[in-house]
Amino acid sequence: MSAVSPVVPDAVALKLPGFWRRALRHRSFVIGAVLTLALLAAAALSWVWTPWSPYDMDLPSKLQGPSGAHWLGTDVFGRDVASLLLVGSRASILVGVIAVGIGLTIGTALGLLAAARRGWIEETIMRFTDFTMAFPAILSAIMMTAVFGAGIVNAIVAIGIYNIPTFARITRASANAVWSREYIAAARACGKGSFAITMQHVLPNISAVLIVQTTIRFAVAILAEAALSYLGLGTQPPQPSWGRMLSDAQTMMFQAPLLAVFPGLAIALAVLGLNLLGDGLRDLLDPRLARAR
Repeated sequence: MSAVSPVVPDAVALKLPGFWRRALRHRSFVIGAVLTLALLAAAALSWVWTPWSPYDMDLPSKLQGPSGAHWLGTDVFGRDVASLLLVGSRASILVGVIAVGIGLTIGTALGLLAAARRGWIEETIMRFTDFTMAFPAILSAIMMTAVFGAGIVNAIVAIGIYNIPTFARITRASANAVWSREYIAAARACGKGSFAITMQHVLPNISAVLIVQTTIRFAVAILAEAALSYLGLGTQPPQPSWGRMLSDAQTMMFQAPLLAVFPGLAIALAVLGLNLLGDGLRDLLDPRLARAR
């Protein structure tokens, strides 16, 4: 019996192109894609509709349990928890997209440059990444908060800087493997320069690795944003945030434990979905595993 059970009928799968046929048979990819799409759908829905306003307080209705009026109950200020979760997904996606985009853009450029030029340029770039890795996202956010004040912009910059060395190292290692191939030597013999080889041959051949790493770092960025908001360094009131919902709920653990369960579950499902999606993409984009399937 196959290790990966099909999740769609064979008659449907056989009508799809090769990649998507294999993708729909890959359980991790399907589950991860569904959870990730649910996160995106929640953020998109929050722009046009929420059960209640996430900013209006109703103190007489505070700490209510789940009901027909408030599906997930209300918090200590009487705000609808379901609405807070929907709107809070925006902050997670915003931080993830921009922070990972910063790391992907700068880190990939540095890694490609290091692999193409070698010598002292490579050493300088790698030592820079070593220095940057000494400052985790939370520590960088604390330092930036001390200088510029707390806010989501500083959180994005801190998480983005934290992602740069990861992408730079992965890009350099993958690009070095490509530079050692015979077709690169053939391209050089044809008179192509380092920039042309990098853009035409190296970058396309390492794009699969970068795509997988992007999904994984997106999950890390969501966790980092939640941690920074929990500490009061990320998204600021009145903008809802899953991390700050957890922070507000910690003083009500015995009176209303569900206040901590719902945002914690949202963070867990979002991170799980992105990690499963990354694992699935890694398997599907690996030529050796693709032939095995």
